[in-house]
Amino acid sequence: MNFLLGCSLIKLVYFSRHQDRPTTDKRKKTVKERFGISNGNRRSYPILGGRLHFVKFETSKINECLDFISSKQLHCGGMDSHSWHSETSSNGNAVIKATGGGAYKFADLFKERLGVSLDKEDEMDCLVAGANFLLKAIRHEAFTHMEGQKEFVQIDQNDLFPYLLVNIGSGVSMIKVDGDGKFERVSGTNVGGGTYWGLGRLLTKCKSFDELLELSQRGDNRTIDMLVGDIYGGMDYSKIGLSASTIASSFGKTISEKKELTDYRPEDISLSLLRMISYNIGQISYLNALRFGLKRIFFGGFFIRGHAYTMDTISFAVHFWSKGEAQAMFLRHEGFLGVLGAFMSYEKHGLDDLMVHQLVERFPMGAPYTGGKIHGPPLGNLNEKISWMEKFVQKGTEITAPVPMAPPGTTGLGGFEVPSSKGGTLRSDASALNVGVLHLVPTLEVFPQLADPKMYEPNTIDLSDHNELEYWFTVLSEHLSDLVDKAVASEGGTDDAKRRGDAFARAFSAHLARLMEEPAAYGKLGLANLLELREECLREFQFVDVYRSIKQRENEASLAVLPGLLAELDSMTEETRLLTLIEGVLAANIFDWGSRACVELYHKGTIIEIYRMSRNKMQRPWRVDDFDVFKERMLGSGDKKPRPHKRALLFVDNSGADVVLGMLPLARELLQRGTEVVLVANSLPALNDVTAMELPDIVAEAAKHCDILRRAAEAGGLLVDAMINTSDGSKENSSSVPLMVVENGCGSPCIDLRQVSSELAAAAKDADLV
Repeated sequence: MNFLLGCSLIKLVYFSRHQDRPTTDKRKKTVKERFGISNGNRRSYPILGGRLHFVKFETSKINECLDFISSKQLHCGGMDSHSWHSETSSNGNAVIKATGGGAYKFADLFKERLGVSLDKEDEMDCLVAGANFLLKAIRHEAFTHMEGQKEFVQIDQNDLFPYLLVNIGSGVSMIKVDGDGKFERVSGTNVGGGTYWGLGRLLTKCKSFDELLELSQRGDNRTIDMLVGDIYGGMDYSKIGLSASTIASSFGKTISEKKELTDYRPEDISLSLLRMISYNIGQISYLNALRFGLKRIFFGGFFIRGHAYTMDTISFAVHFWSKGEAQAMFLRHEGFLGVLGAFMSYEKHGLDDLMVHQLVERFPMGAPYTGGKIHGPPLGNLNEKISWMEKFVQKGTEITAPVPMAPPGTTGLGGFEVPSSKGGTLRSDASALNVGVLHLVPTLEVFPQLADPKMYEPNTIDLSDHNELEYWFTVLSEHLSDLVDKAVASEGGTDDAKRRGDAFARAFSAHLARLMEEPAAYGKLGLANLLELREECLREFQFVDVYRSIKQRENEASLAVLPGLLAELDSMTEETRLLTLIEGVLAANIFDWGSRACVELYHKGTIIEIYRMSRNKMQRPWRVDDFDVFKERMLGSGDKKPRPHKRALLFVDNSGADVVLGMLPLARELLQRGTEVVLVANSLPALNDVTAMELPDIVAEAAKHCDILRRAAEAGGLLVDAMINTSDGSKENSSSVPLMVVENGCGSPCIDLRQVSSELAAAAKDADLV
């Protein structure tokens, strides 16, 4: 556990380890041996998978923070008692890393209440370390913000340095960063967030920073600021490139007007003050960048808080003064730079070794609405919860977190109003809303067969197109009630399941509404991200496998007709069979319970009838049609005999007909030709996709009717514990090529080949057919 104890906020990071998965999996043991996957690591110490949780409290409510730590036993190791916990000194007292001024101010209080000592880390060291880590590790961390438009900038790790880091807290520090651990504070200004809050409080009577920002949303600074047009009769000063709307003098109009403070709207004062300070910071930052020849400036700190006006104003200043040669960039996780740096100061975290593909950003929001034992600030509404905050409602000694009731006047979309697309109001948790939990998964690697990982884009549907965005949001919204019904049914239809189903609908609806308002709120948005968000949301509400019973039913129906299909295929000529197999793979893939058309098909016939009907419709040429090249490679041409592929990776998708009638017959054909076959399936359930845990049982059932599959499955370690009824009882597996199963590292309907499991990456290295 690590802290940044600032003047206004306390931020903490703690790590919870993923539960260990069974190590007695014989399938995995066989896979590791065959692919040469070592249990060791390139490091001398292991990096364990888990979650980085980020929580914040107002400094004035430090007792709530201490209660939170105590309830989770974080000062004693807590959720992570085996590793990465606080160091322990010889007298038994825990030592927690902390940074910021409060690390000194509150040291005695932590010692008295929790019995822990605060190991104080330098704030500037932590700030730079946190920024470097985020810019290297999070794919869509940096973005520009001009005229309300957010655009993500992909930073090449090899071209990151040097840059200027401008941290806007109460005051402003400007740091030239030349590398890891190499930096220099080159300038700063005392006009910062504290100035805005302090003057704003005096001038408007606002009681909080957020209240002051909220006022600025409704302000008109032209009633207070003197503009160039006010001086030149509404005209531009074109000779020196100043437009009529440029601020010539902040608060300048108040000089000539005989008005008292009470005659001015607090909203206008707040906006004028915000722009004055933001422009000033932007200008000073650019001048320092110019001084050192830096083209890249990153802004962070409590002052920004994800506030569009603030970012736009800073961006305008940098663009104006640099004549467009430099640009201001912002960090999605900027509020946690210092505390991340403190977390990394533990020598054995090894976070500097982690690559971008080993960090997965997800969005937990479940426990507070399902009665989980969560402590934190009192629960407000759901929009407030979609952040890194953890909240609680305490009744007596019982800690619960009820599902929020739908407030009056809502649209019915999950009990929450759809926010205005204009972003008319500031969200109170704007600085935390843009982030999720960071999952550390050291076993993820880049798929080695990617031609150019930097150019690879897993999202084939561009949701920056508003029409596409609107279409998919409509599809997901309309499908939501059916999904909730399936989710509740998968958990037995209990009252608890209904309660969790309602909570899931509310949470996911709020996410959709938030993303409809600001599609880039959680990073660059593609359809794959959107679908993963839905699956992650289901899991957070303890819906592990929504389509469990549907998958089982479809698998059984498909397995029942498999022997007849295999007999049909065996009666064909070699060339006809190969084309039929490929057509069968394409045809079987329509059996997708995420598809409305598929559901309608199921009312028109049996699985085998639909499969054959679909196969017959697969007329060439297909949209992508390389079958002739594939046929020549498989069957040879003329006198040239074919050389079998060494290893084929078959990425399986849906349960039922897709895997049983489509992919298994193709796998059988390849095995017959002497090719090792690796079936690649999801690590976690998503929609009706088959998982790597389910595949061995499906293969075992199929193998009861096919000696080719049986011998290959035995060779691949899939039938170690299965009782297989064979026609001849033979065990001639020594000469069989293996049929194996690996998980892809994914729990989504879509796969990102930049983040696959280490066992899939190992299997892919020698694969010559995918």
